[in-house]
Amino acid sequence: MDPRIQSLHRPLPIPKKGPLNQKPNVPFQQFLQEAKEIKVSKHAMERIRDRKIEISEQTWSKIGEKMTEANKKGVDQSLVVLNEATLVVSSKNRTVVTAMDRSETQSQIFTNINGTIFVNE
Repeated sequence: MDPRIQSLHRPLPIPKKGPLNQKPNVPFQQFLQEAKEIKVSKHAMERIRDRKIEISEQTWSKIGEKMTEANKKGVDQSLVVLNEATLVVSSKNRTVVTAMDRSETQSQIFTNINGTIFVNE
């Protein structure tokens, strides 16, 4: 038998450090928690701070759950309507793009949105 053919069938060594093996000791629950985190863009953070919008940790958790649900349904950009604020989020990237007070949204038109999420605080 030709030795060149056999050498092709040897298993490849698994790298010790790599993109798939960076956190070998991370529990699965912690991995899921990290995946559920919501990022807030610099623009959105400035808007939240300037408009003194306060969102509780429990509400952020609900928003995260709904973003995951929306993403599973194929929704990329969502309008999140809260009691006191409105957020434009990317469900795909799990990022808050912008934020505004509910009083500002009375006469606004939102474009490039393919889903709406209502969260009762």
